[in-house]
Amino acid sequence: MWKCVSPLISIFSETKLIPDSNSGIKQLFYSISDTEYLEPFCLSLEKLQEVSARLKRDFSRGLGKHSHHKAPVKMLPTFVRATPDGTEKGDFLALDLGGTNFRVLHVRVVEEQQKVLKMDSQICAIPQDMMLGTGEQLFDHIAACLSDFLVSQDLKGQTLPLGFTFSFPCEQKEIDKSILIRWTKGFNCSGVEGKDVVKLLKEAIHRRGDYDIGSVAMVNDTVGTMMSCGYRDQSCEIGMIIGTGTNACYMEEMKNVKRVEGEDGRMCINTEWGGFGDDGSLKDIQTEFDRVVDKMSINTGVHTFEKMISGMYLGEIVRLVLVKLTEDKLLFKGQSSEALKTPGRFETKFISEIEEQDNGLENAQNILTKLGLKWELVDSRVVRLVCDTISSRSARLCAAALATIANRIRVNRGLDHLKTTVGVDGTVYRKHPNFSDELKATVRLLAPECDITFLVSEDGSGKGAAMVTAVAQRLALQSRLLEDSDGESDEEEEEDK
Repeated sequence: MWKCVSPLISIFSETKLIPDSNSGIKQLFYSISDTEYLEPFCLSLEKLQEVSARLKRDFSRGLGKHSHHKAPVKMLPTFVRATPDGTEKGDFLALDLGGTNFRVLHVRVVEEQQKVLKMDSQICAIPQDMMLGTGEQLFDHIAACLSDFLVSQDLKGQTLPLGFTFSFPCEQKEIDKSILIRWTKGFNCSGVEGKDVVKLLKEAIHRRGDYDIGSVAMVNDTVGTMMSCGYRDQSCEIGMIIGTGTNACYMEEMKNVKRVEGEDGRMCINTEWGGFGDDGSLKDIQTEFDRVVDKMSINTGVHTFEKMISGMYLGEIVRLVLVKLTEDKLLFKGQSSEALKTPGRFETKFISEIEEQDNGLENAQNILTKLGLKWELVDSRVVRLVCDTISSRSARLCAAALATIANRIRVNRGLDHLKTTVGVDGTVYRKHPNFSDELKATVRLLAPECDITFLVSEDGSGKGAAMVTAVAQRLALQSRLLEDSDGESDEEEEEDK
């Protein structure tokens, strides 16, 4: 039975600490569940199907040649045209830049063992003043750190291909050409916005003159997740991240990618589904608490879907609900604390700890104590109910979006039944005790003709970047071989004449 109050039943029966005779406490639980507090978070199967249908329309808009610039779901072409087939091999470098630190990795792909090995890695800090300096300074620093790494790995003198994970908003023009749209995450280096970051990196390496790199492949972290899993399971054609933020990618038919020339084959599309609802299409399922979270965020009106389901925001949604229940004297006898009133103090990791099956209630009580709250047993149980309700909504909405992708792939290929694998990463998926189970159960209901396997990524931004580079090399080699064989064939035909 699809009912949001199902966790309520388990809370009552869990340790039988709320007897049947205590109708007042039971009434409290039901009033919290079935009124304006939690009921708006409870989405029926029909409503989730409706959400999926809206996302399906937005996918088409994002892929359209003339509609994409107004589409809230951007559907960005990645120029990754294939997933691994198991024949990839060789040594690669990976560069992962997405915050105040960046990583350099040496990755070896071993065909015989079907393994992607992280040989070694090094973390390099980016000083605060450099984050606000010139682009030339930043890329010179990256090039210097890459040089140090090559020396430490005894790789100087080799010209290795490089996978470049650059986690800032970019418009990708080719697999080795990516234009920075805008800086985020505290960066504001001059002379980079509107420029090709691959070209800036190569120019910095050229200025040094003490080493060189081979071909470069730009990689979104979601694509890296799909590709790192794709080498282990070649039916992996979807990548999904549910952590601090959320996003997904998948292999789309080229004929549907209207912004890129060519009709044959497939290309990986970075959906940027976090922006779903930015045009107001999710207003009917946004709660008053979602609207407050959006208003308090640094990017009001942007990433609507992400703010309803990702780790950066779930803890704050729970905090706002607890504040409201306390103000209405349904929690803690109406007595709040400074910590509970402070935005950001109820962390998303608390939700995972509170929902643990064995120690969840004890964890809840410890957390409430640390937040300066005077609680009774019923308070800790209500807090657990709130956490369960909000994390369940997150899992179900995420499932609706994933089902949209799976159903699209199946219809695109004219299949009665699709069997596919999703490469997945992110702290919410990995750490929450119930999230993955609820996600999988809901996807089965929303995409019944799709058999979906989930594979947790191992270092998608590192190994995945190397795999994108390896696949790009394989395709380029195959293309050259095909051209060579075509030429030989022509000569043979002429000789035969």
